[in-house]
Amino acid sequence: MSYLIDGVRIYAREEGRTNAQLALMIHGWSSSWYALSPLIPLVSRRYRCVAVDLPGYGSSERLHGTTTIDRYVDLLAKLIQELTDSPAVLIGHSMGGMISATLALRYPQLIERAVLICPTISGDLSTWIKLFISPITMLQRFPVADRIVSALEPYLLSATDRLMRPASFAARSEITEEAYHRLRADARRPGQGRVRAETYLAMRNHDLRGKLGAIETPSLVIWGAEDNTVPLRDAGVVSDEWRNVDLRIVPKAGHWPHFETPEITIKMIASYLGLPVVTTLLDDSTTPNEVVSRAAEFLHKSDIGSGMTLAQRTRLAAQCRVRVHAPGAIIAAPNEESSDLLIVQEGAIEIWSSPVDDDPSTQKLLSQVFAGQITGEMSLIDGGRRSAELRAGDHGCTLLAITRARMMALTEDDPALGNTLIWNIASSLALRIRLSTMATDRALTPARWPCYTCPNNIIVLIQRGGGTGPSKPRQPLSDCRL
Repeated sequence: MSYLIDGVRIYAREEGRTNAQLALMIHGWSSSWYALSPLIPLVSRRYRCVAVDLPGYGSSERLHGTTTIDRYVDLLAKLIQELTDSPAVLIGHSMGGMISATLALRYPQLIERAVLICPTISGDLSTWIKLFISPITMLQRFPVADRIVSALEPYLLSATDRLMRPASFAARSEITEEAYHRLRADARRPGQGRVRAETYLAMRNHDLRGKLGAIETPSLVIWGAEDNTVPLRDAGVVSDEWRNVDLRIVPKAGHWPHFETPEITIKMIASYLGLPVVTTLLDDSTTPNEVVSRAAEFLHKSDIGSGMTLAQRTRLAAQCRVRVHAPGAIIAAPNEESSDLLIVQEGAIEIWSSPVDDDPSTQKLLSQVFAGQITGEMSLIDGGRRSAELRAGDHGCTLLAITRARMMALTEDDPALGNTLIWNIASSLALRIRLSTMATDRALTPARWPCYTCPNNIIVLIQRGGGTGPSKPRQPLSDCRL
């Protein structure tokens, strides 16, 4: 596909549903859309992937006049507005990461979140690049010198390879020879000497240090531990200045971790963007992105989402399935095998005892689970049979359900998220046991319970004793107190 933006024809490789949320992929210096090709099959499962050739690179036309980072940013902002009415996801590599960060600074309303791979931050590239690559690049600003360099390059190929490989790839890189030759061909594409020189200078003149703190867009930043193109000192700037960032360092990777260590890099990106779990043979179905966003926001106020970052809540929400039940509907029967954890998003779940001799009149209401709370912890842990009947409350309920298999795969992909999940599930279970112990069958027993709507975050429920266990709670007291 190609698009005409401000009189410049921009080529883009596209995959995914055209009505899905836009994921704009932006390559780096001396590259093309192919620089992000390993990520397209994964990201296109949920998003409309548009991997552009920046003006002057690949099959796209040059900008009219001198190329700068700001001109790239303005052009891509117009492209986003032409392609969608909703905020987009950005995935940028190297110089594309600098462009993505600048887009988030200048056009925050257009960007929902971003993934930056070895982004150029200061514009001050490694000593290796400055000593061996930049002199040749600067010569290519001049047409005659560019033609001479292009003519001599086939004879100097082995020498330039010996210079470029250590700058771009780790000593134990797993990049395939096919991918390496394709990236090398992009870097040496004829007729692009001038734009390579202009963009090299553009990066040098676009220092983002001191500005990252103003970026509010949640972002994942991935860096190769052996990057000799954009040095890790720029990662230190990201760590110091950028508040809403998830910074990951990848071992055995240089400047191209998505080619060199694709398995771990793809896991990180899939987890961050809430894409299908990649470590299992689970189905590839995905929850619509707008549903994921609403669920991730809700999880901030839930038992299971306590202490999680937005990125972690999004990863969790993407693996949940939304279930809506009418008032009084049976959600789960006693003795039913299940491994689902249920999170109440709206309404309530009533927990009823098993009937005696299949007589429904013998069932008793044991307790209720309200919005923000969870149930099914034991089924999630052991995959056994449910010990009670679950019904939708008087006003029905909307649930987020996650299976044991998805939970385990998600924690394998992201151990930090897994630790938080385990802690939150254990805390919720402990609170429920404590409240059950507090309830007696001799008197009205006030019980503290988390409230997700009142300012004090504590609500007092009155449980009425009787029989073998507490019956249905009264309405919460009108005044919440600590």
